[in-house]
Amino acid sequence: MNAPAHPRSVELTQLLAARDARAARHAAARERYSLPLVSLTLVSPGPVKDGLQQRHVMREALKALDACLSRESRPIVEREVYWLPTGPEALYVVNAEAAHLKAALVELENRHALGRLWDLDVIGAGGPVSRQSLGMPARPCLLCGEAAHACARSQRHTLPSLLAAIEERIDAFDRRATAR
Repeated sequence: MNAPAHPRSVELTQLLAARDARAARHAAARERYSLPLVSLTLVSPGPVKDGLQQRHVMREALKALDACLSRESRPIVEREVYWLPTGPEALYVVNAEAAHLKAALVELENRHALGRLWDLDVIGAGGPVSRQSLGMPARPCLLCGEAAHACARSQRHTLPSLLAAIEERIDAFDRRATAR
């Protein structure tokens, strides 16, 4: 679980292979359990997906997600964490209704200081449960507050500005945690 001493850039082919492997894990878990899944990945623009910063954010996400599911009395049937060169990932199988689970996780993303850096997807019997299907607004951009997918698609913001915004969120979280 140690982060690489010198984080390396990943190629598009590696990212596509990781996405395919994640989809295969999801399909296998859905077939095995017939319960909703939570797929946890990180918002990690740019070619470096694994390093000390990403692992720190992932550990905080895992703690917050475990606590949320426990607090909401949503039993975790299976929990797997993967520390990959293409970025950390986790897969949870949860005994809960998919729409209620998604609503709780959107609230967690919105409430937690690092939540905007997490991508908590819920996959139910009918496929992914979107924010929009629950009448919730799209995920906001890290920089301007517009819909994140629109900014990403148009490449509205530079990579350095996105990485700086991410680093500032993490630094602010760490300063608050140290002050406690």
